[in-house]
Amino acid sequence: MPLIQVNMLEGRTPEQKEALLRSITDAVHESIGAPVESIRVWIHEFPRTDFISAGVMATERSPAGGS
Repeated sequence: MPLIQVNMLEGRTPEQKEALLRSITDAVHESIGAPVESIRVWIHEFPRTDFISAGVMATERSPAGGS
């Protein structure tokens, strides 16, 4: 049973998150042949105040910055 956790900044729409979860499920199924019924994928979101990249806080970056 593949277990996949996605860690990302909060701020995506429910539709975006569903699309991501479905895409990951499909990729796991296609790449390793795991039955779709056995694949578990979930998202762990965290606030922009809790993330820094290259010395710049996520709160200082544009929400659409791709982080």
